[in-house]
Amino acid sequence: MEFARLNLNYTITSKRKLNELVVDGSVSGWDDPRMPTIVGMRRRGYTAEAIRDFCSRIGITKNDTTIDVGVLENCVREDLGSRAPRVMGVLNPLKVVIENYSEGEFEQLDVPNHPNDSTMGEREVPFSKIIYIEKDDFMEEPSKKFFRLAPGKEVRLRYAYFITCNKVIKDDSGNIVQLNCSYDPDTKGGDSADGRKVKGTLHWVSAEHAFKTEVRLYDRLFDDPKPDSNKHQKGWKDLLNKDSIKIVKNAYLEPSLKSANKEQFFQFERIGYFCVDNKDFDEGRPIFNRVVSLRDSWAKKQK
Repeated sequence: MEFARLNLNYTITSKRKLNELVVDGSVSGWDDPRMPTIVGMRRRGYTAEAIRDFCSRIGITKNDTTIDVGVLENCVREDLGSRAPRVMGVLNPLKVVIENYSEGEFEQLDVPNHPNDSTMGEREVPFSKIIYIEKDDFMEEPSKKFFRLAPGKEVRLRYAYFITCNKVIKDDSGNIVQLNCSYDPDTKGGDSADGRKVKGTLHWVSAEHAFKTEVRLYDRLFDDPKPDSNKHQKGWKDLLNKDSIKIVKNAYLEPSLKSANKEQFFQFERIGYFCVDNKDFDEGRPIFNRVVSLRDSWAKKQK
């Protein structure tokens, strides 16, 4: 009895075509994390449990069908969601100076490794006068639906305190380079003593204690859902996704990640799931590959 071949959208599984990508340098090798190979998926951070779950969900058939690769990605999200420790990292940093926090001092905050699994324990995350947040988490002239940091607005720093933006500092070109803020010491842990609420919660890292490393943001190799269809036989390489990899050379991560091991996975809060690269690895400076984003961004593009 014969069964149909498994086809995934946004993917090519032809060995001949995959070999062309390796030979012409479109990918770094058969173990490139964007490749639909066992070594590639393992390097990216796809777990065996997630792949088995995917195979169980789609079953087998005698008729040729194309499976949405989003099904596989959701299997990965569900698997890592239950067992990946939560950590904080800033990929596009904006400097924040907390004016009323004592100069030269810092404190260690006790932070749970997983919000729904106390058996995973806690870790210490340092908090200090100067921190980094994501640039996208600040808007000088916010819209009504923007609930993150803005001039005069109060937000919660995850696991830490409420802060309010008092001043925006720009360079000679008009680019925002620093925010001067104040914090409320009575909101430690993220709750206020007077019961006031804030809608925005931001992740952050202490500038003094964070370590810089490389983070690789992988995405689908093709930007066409059917790159292997007959209509693309001559120009299928033109369908390669130019944004299938973005390299962040100097991401700022919390210090606990400095000792991460090969193939160890984490959820970077509010960003996605990441795995330590098993090939490009230096002791004390692990490189992180994005396994999947927290949500399926491709689903929005297709609507």
